[in-house]
Amino acid sequence: MSVNDDGRGEAPRLRRVLGIDLGERRIGVALGEVETHSALPLATLSRARTVDEDARVVARLAAEQRADGLVVGLPLNADGSEGPQAATTREWAVAVAVATGLPLRFRDERLTSVRAEQRIGGPARGRSGGPPSATRRDAHRARIDREAAALILQDDLDATAGPTDESASGRGQPAERGTE
Repeated sequence: MSVNDDGRGEAPRLRRVLGIDLGERRIGVALGEVETHSALPLATLSRARTVDEDARVVARLAAEQRADGLVVGLPLNADGSEGPQAATTREWAVAVAVATGLPLRFRDERLTSVRAEQRIGGPARGRSGGPPSATRRDAHRARIDREAAALILQDDLDATAGPTDESASGRGQPAERGTE
């Protein structure tokens, strides 16, 4: 297993990646194509009672989607430090990565839910124009979780794409990056 916090350095070449926005009740999941640098919302899963159960569901989904890596959003504090939720997320993600056998990277997820809500808008009004029903609110929250996972994954794909150096090679291949 490979765990890499910043996406830099030596890592296995991935083709399809699952992006994960871990919440207390739900797990937003997105699927990304490394070659095209694109990420799309995929699913929202309900959290299981245990990490092992979550890992089985994620492993099944990864197999169905032929994903060969995981990118998990890390909930950092506003100042960039890690608090208790980041530690909990790290623990969960490492356990899932070990159980699935997939390489893991973490990506800063600050403000992804806010960006997701801005992207898709607020929940639809109720049938009579009043507040949305509990069912509509839950569906909207699930959509936000999927969209946040896609934003986390897109941020990671953009950060790990690297600049191209067409003048050096003439082929438009990614320029080599040193490890830090």
